[in-house]
Amino acid sequence: MKVEELTAKVLEENPQMDRYQLAIAVSKRTDELENGASSKLSVNTNHIKSADLALMEIAEGLIVVKGFVAKKEK
Repeated sequence: MKVEELTAKVLEENPQMDRYQLAIAVSKRTDELENGASSKLSVNTNHIKSADLALMEIAEGLIVVKGFVAKKEK
């Protein structure tokens, strides 16, 4: 999936988050990945940039961005 599609998916699923907040979340996760954190995705990550990987993890819901998680209705 393209970066633009992933970004749109995240922002659509989290209406309380804006693109600047998403950029900060991707940046923080990218730093973690660059400093040795393992990916939560089950894909070959050798040829994927850390920032793209971070965005994919957030889009798949594997990384929760604190303060921007939509509350589920009962």
